[in-house]
Amino acid sequence: MGAKVLEKINSYNKEYGDFRYKQAILLMTDAMVFMGAFIISLLVTLGIIYFNNLLFLIMVIISLITFMIIGDYKTLWSTSVDKEVITIFISTVFSTLISYIFINLLGFDYPIAFYIMYGLFTHVGICSIRIVYRGLRRGILYLKAYDNLENRKKVLIIGAGVAGQLILKEMFENPQLNMYPVGIIDDNEDKLGKTYYNVPVIGTTDEIETIAKNLNVEEIIFTIAKIKRKRKREIMQICKNTKCKIKTIPGIYELIDGKVSIKKIRDVNIEDLLGRESRQIKDSEVVDFIKNKKVLVTGAGGSIGSELCRQICDLEPKELILLDIYENNVYEIQQELSRKGQDKNIKVLIASVRDKKRMDEIFSSYKPEIVFHAAAHKHVPLMEDSPCEAIKNNVFGTLNVAQISAKYKVERFVLISTDKAVNPTNIMGATKRCCEMIVQTLEKSSFTEFVAVRFGNVLGSNGSVVPLFKKQIEEGGPVKVTHPEITRFFMTIPEAVSLVLEAGAIAKGGEIFVLNMGEPVKILDLAKNLITLSGLEPDVDIKIEFTGLRPGEKLYEEILMDEEGLTDTNKDKIYIGQPIDVDEGELFDKLKYLKYVADMEDEVEVRYAMKNLVPTYVIKESKMVDDVLTLNA
Repeated sequence: MGAKVLEKINSYNKEYGDFRYKQAILLMTDAMVFMGAFIISLLVTLGIIYFNNLLFLIMVIISLITFMIIGDYKTLWSTSVDKEVITIFISTVFSTLISYIFINLLGFDYPIAFYIMYGLFTHVGICSIRIVYRGLRRGILYLKAYDNLENRKKVLIIGAGVAGQLILKEMFENPQLNMYPVGIIDDNEDKLGKTYYNVPVIGTTDEIETIAKNLNVEEIIFTIAKIKRKRKREIMQICKNTKCKIKTIPGIYELIDGKVSIKKIRDVNIEDLLGRESRQIKDSEVVDFIKNKKVLVTGAGGSIGSELCRQICDLEPKELILLDIYENNVYEIQQELSRKGQDKNIKVLIASVRDKKRMDEIFSSYKPEIVFHAAAHKHVPLMEDSPCEAIKNNVFGTLNVAQISAKYKVERFVLISTDKAVNPTNIMGATKRCCEMIVQTLEKSSFTEFVAVRFGNVLGSNGSVVPLFKKQIEEGGPVKVTHPEITRFFMTIPEAVSLVLEAGAIAKGGEIFVLNMGEPVKILDLAKNLITLSGLEPDVDIKIEFTGLRPGEKLYEEILMDEEGLTDTNKDKIYIGQPIDVDEGELFDKLKYLKYVADMEDEVEVRYAMKNLVPTYVIKESKMVDDVLTLNA
């Protein structure tokens, strides 16, 4: 840690030192311009016999101070030429006017023509110095950048906007990057043929494939920050066909500080190709829902739980309670929030939702008003091998937290569910469907408004397919896909959490909220895209291997069960699945038996007990046979 900090300090000192050195050079050259302008103006209007050392010194000092105050030495031509010329003109006018007033106060009577000539010569001289400085600097950078080209990586830039120009600038200023920009792509016809840092705009996005092939491009950098996701996806698909390595700058919201750097360029993620805009909800209803409230998040260290904590902190809760059984995960999100200065009203608690007494103590002490229940075992294959643990944690952990929420009159309880709860073929999905039934039943007799939020797979979450594929690609393959036809719905983590917050805000009680996530994504296509975006060719450089469906896994996921109707909300792409009537007495009788067989660790009977609770649960016979054989061995 210390080494990184020291490295940053040294880097800053070097940059600051270089900047100060350049400022000093310009100050000296400008001082000479002011001297020259004074002498020439004097010769033209009055003759050398009127030369006064005091006035000479006064005008030079006034000019230097005025230029410094207005900011002529802050940018060093990092802005456009037009802006710089205007700034110099303003500085010249003010310095000349101040000199005129000051000299007249001293009793000297120089003609107006002298001051006009002084201002004119100053403006022309300073602008000329800047132009020469800029030209020499660009010339040197150009020579450095194009030195030893055969060993440099040929790069194609997409986007001739500000971000693209800044990336080009950094390439020229840092030859050690070993990048050689061969051209720029832009769909703005007015920019075609123009050059930026001596790099020409050579075509439109329709010509990317041809240009990349003809110029032997090795890497494509996408530099358009503000662009619709659909259009970005179209361009990325074109780039993908070139078989070049593809990188992109962050999106517009990540560049809000206006800083673009080579360091910020990242590999293209599969979310760049999903073809659907990520939804992040921050409307007034959500703000009012959270602001000045005591909020408890279970499973706060997980992918969804931690993002919930991030977004909730932005909404100014009265207190945020982070609860998790895994101290390392929740410690990381606590430290992250602390670095952002958002830890003032945060309390971190280590506890298991399976411990009802501990949960009761927490609710009694902290009295949360809103509960987001994200704690759960979620890995499908692992839960197939440990069904009793899945039930103890997911079902009875949820039952504990839900019942205690009702006991202490929590305003709203939001359950994080999954599309795997629909017609489940695995124990994890069955437990989540059981949790939905629990909260819908408790809703009928409680002050607390219970609601569930159902969504698909989350990109980048712990154990998700994208990080797994990336790791397999980095290791040289193979990329393992369970089935060539398997599909999944996907959303980003911030998008999923926005939906959860929205659901909590608009809930009336008993709803299952569902997000229209667009078309499902074929996992095989996803794997091929990631391989291609890494600059490699599927089944040539990286093999794709089909391993067969895992225990409890199905080819496609559903969002709604047949029995559920779908109702629109006043929120775009958010729908409500109508509650299914469940007999409370029957439900809790079946839960008692389920708990009994789970505590007995009866992995065969526990599945039948779950089937009795969740009729839509499909038990895989092969799994049942394996379990029976294991028990009889």
